[in-house]
Amino acid sequence: MYRHGATPLHRWPPQVAIATTVGFVIAVVLTPREAMWAFGLYASMAIAALVLARLPPGFVGARLLVLAPFLIAAASLPLLEGPPDALWGLSREGLWDAWNIAAKGMLGATASVVLAATHEPPDLVTGLERLRVPRVVTAIMGFMVRYLELVVGEVARMRVAMRSRGHRARGVAAMAPVGRALGSLFIRVYERGERVFLAMASRGYRGTMPASGAVATASAWAAGAGVVVLAAVAATIAAVTT
Repeated sequence: MYRHGATPLHRWPPQVAIATTVGFVIAVVLTPREAMWAFGLYASMAIAALVLARLPPGFVGARLLVLAPFLIAAASLPLLEGPPDALWGLSREGLWDAWNIAAKGMLGATASVVLAATHEPPDLVTGLERLRVPRVVTAIMGFMVRYLELVVGEVARMRVAMRSRGHRARGVAAMAPVGRALGSLFIRVYERGERVFLAMASRGYRGTMPASGAVATASAWAAGAGVVVLAAVAATIAAVTT
């Protein structure tokens, strides 16, 4: 998800970026679906963030494909909800619901892509710690991020070993070696994790990782607050006038 760069959003402190993203998404979710002008404003803000972060359309589009099942499900709502009282025999209420899901889902996912593409996972964990998220939660997330690479590496090595011994995943009979390999993978990762934890404890680890990442300045918080306030004002006006 992360894309290396030296843009202003890459230099933004992670705690500010997280708080701004959460505030923006909350404002989008609370906006009435009929307020088209508000969604146009949100889309402009999202596009500005993509341009500021210098994220190519292909990079963003590939990561937004995760929304495809939800968009397909939303596209069926005009055919399933209510009487056919709109154009081409579609349901008006279903059209509004489909628009609501698609617009809010795309905006929320785009904001998440910008956040993940401009801040590495360890920095995001540090940002959550500085936002006073319970330390147990951030410790679990930090270890999950670090051990995910370990698991992926072990899986890659085991696949190479199985293929070098002639294994080909064809048919049900070929699944028995895969099952044994998964059991071995669990044991190897667990033992590796124990060794890593003992090594960390011997070096002074007491439940917290060393602090890293940029310190949030007043100007950074002001910029993030400006984005959230603009989105919140738009959502409030839309709720009052719609």
